[in-house]
Amino acid sequence: MITAIIVMVVLGALLGFGLGIADKFLKVEADERVEAVTGMLPGYNCGGCGYAGCSGLAEALVNGEVTTVGTCKPSKPEAKEKIAEYLNQTPGPDGSCVNVKP
Repeated sequence: MITAIIVMVVLGALLGFGLGIADKFLKVEADERVEAVTGMLPGYNCGGCGYAGCSGLAEALVNGEVTTVGTCKPSKPEAKEKIAEYLNQTPGPDGSCVNVKP
């Protein structure tokens, strides 16, 4: 009985150590511009832009798949300008900016 408990404790410690190392070296860096652009969009998640929601459009804008913020129909012109200005001036993790039109 004691042997089984010791084996389980050692096994748990080894697996925990392995998970800690994996977390340190296998971490995926998220582009924080996606969250910023999602916050600037109206948040209706209507799908009028062709994406499932505002976060989908924000990710497409940051990745350069969409080059105009005008695909978001409910967004106000001031918000479109603000998003375009933000993406044109804020570099991503790779150091490049996205060229987006309002």
